[in-house]
Amino acid sequence: METTLVSQSLDRVEADAVVVLLFEEETAPAELKGLSGWLDELRASGEFTGKTGELAVQHQPQGLKAKRLAVAGGGKKDKFDAAVLRRAVGTAVRALKQKGVKKLAWFLGDANAEAAVEGAILGNFEPDRHKTSSDAKSLEAFILIAPDSARAAFERGKILGEAQNFTRELVNEPANIMTPTLLADRARAMAAEVGLEFEVLDESRMRQLGMGSLLGVSQGSAEPPALIILRYKPAQPPKTSDHLGLVGKGVTFDTGGVSIKPAEGMEKMKYDMAGGAAMLGAMKAIAQLKPAIPVTALIPAVENMVGSKAQRPGDIVKSLSGKTIEVLNTDAEGRLILADAITYAQRLGCSHLVDAATLTGAIVVALGNVNIGVFTNNDPLLARVLAAAKAEGEKSWHMPLDDDYKDLLKSAFADLANIGGRWGGAISAAYFLKEFAGETPWVHLDIAGTAWLDESKPFLAKGPSGVAVRTFTRLALDW
Repeated sequence: METTLVSQSLDRVEADAVVVLLFEEETAPAELKGLSGWLDELRASGEFTGKTGELAVQHQPQGLKAKRLAVAGGGKKDKFDAAVLRRAVGTAVRALKQKGVKKLAWFLGDANAEAAVEGAILGNFEPDRHKTSSDAKSLEAFILIAPDSARAAFERGKILGEAQNFTRELVNEPANIMTPTLLADRARAMAAEVGLEFEVLDESRMRQLGMGSLLGVSQGSAEPPALIILRYKPAQPPKTSDHLGLVGKGVTFDTGGVSIKPAEGMEKMKYDMAGGAAMLGAMKAIAQLKPAIPVTALIPAVENMVGSKAQRPGDIVKSLSGKTIEVLNTDAEGRLILADAITYAQRLGCSHLVDAATLTGAIVVALGNVNIGVFTNNDPLLARVLAAAKAEGEKSWHMPLDDDYKDLLKSAFADLANIGGRWGGAISAAYFLKEFAGETPWVHLDIAGTAWLDESKPFLAKGPSGVAVRTFTRLALDW
C-alpha cells in the first residue's frame, strides 16, 4: 500500500473515500459545513453518535472531489489519545476496503500523524497470503491530509507500522515455511535491507560454546537450531555506556516435545516464535529511526518436536552459564532457550536486557488477552519499559517476582528445575529467567495472551498482532 501525506484542503483531495473523525456531541467542522444537515440527520436518527467504532458513509458528497465521505467516531474528546486514533483509522480502513475502496484519505486535523498512519497500515494487513483466492480486499493507497509539520511523525508511523506488519508476516507463516533456518534467512535479508549487522550461530558453534540448555530443546527435531544476532550501532559515539539487549523466543513450532500438547489448537503453535519476530520487527524500525544507543537482538530459533532423539522429562542439561537444569517438563522449553541467549547477550556486552516470549498459558489465565505480563529485577528499567508501552498504547501489567517464589524451582538433582508447581506458572517461568539475568538489569514480557488474535477485531485482522514491536522501538528511541 502506498502511503502519502498531502497538505491541501479537504475538498480538493481525490479519493474513493475521505474520512473525518468526529467526537461525541461534536458539530460539523468548518471543512464540512456544507454537509451539516446530513450530519444532523445522522445524529438525530441515532445512526451515528460519535462513539468509537462507528462509521457512516455518504456517496457523492456535495462540494468534495472524493467519491465518498465517511465520518468515524472518536468517542469522548477528553479520552481521545493516539491509541483511540490508531484504532479508529484501522476500523475505517478495514470497513471501507471491504466496500471496494482502493484509495482512502484521512483528514487529520491536529491529531497524531504517527498513530494515524500506523492504524492504516495495520488495518490493511490480511493473513491470507497463502490463499489462491480470497474475499478479503486491500487498500492500494492511503492519503493523510495533514500540515507539512506532521511529516516527520508521518514517516515515523510508516516505519513502525511496516515493521509491525513484518513481524505479523513472520508469525503468520506455517512451520513448514518458517523453520529456524528460514527465519534466519528472513532476518539476514531484512538486516541487509536496513543496514544492520547480522550473524547466526549454528549448532556446531553453539555446542562448542556450551549452550546445552538451548540444544536440549532442539535435539528432537530434524531442523537445526539457529541463534540469530542483529546489531545496530549509532553513527555518532553514544553519550552513555548503556547497551540494550533484546532477546526473543523463537520456537518456530512447539509440539510440547515428549510432554506433548493436546491436539486441539496445536496448529496455532507456529506463533511460538512471536517474541523473536517482535525483536526482528523492532530492529527493522530501530535501524531506520536511529536511536542514540547500541542495540543488539538475539533470537534463539528452534523446533520443539517429538522424536527418538527428543529431550526426556528428567534429563539434566548444562546451560551456557554453567548452571544445571532438571527438565521436568519438555513443554517448558522457551525458558530453556532464552536462558542461553540471555547469558550470551551478557557476553556480548549488553548492559540492559529485555526479553519477550509467548512463554506461559498461565499469563493468559492471569491477564487474559488484554495486558502483557511484565516482570523485572530492576525498577528503573521497568519504568522505562512501562513508559514506552504506555506511549505506544500496548497495555502492560507489572507482575510480582519476589524471592519467595524461588523455592518453586528447587531440584534435588540439579541447580534448578525448569518448572514450578501448579500455581503461579507465569511467575515461576519468569523467576527461572531471572536466575540467568543475575545482576544485569532485566525485564521480561510474557506476550502469550496478546501475540495472537483468535478472532478479528474491527481494526485488526485475526491472527498475529505484532505486539511489542512499537514498545521496544520506543524504548530504544527514548533512552
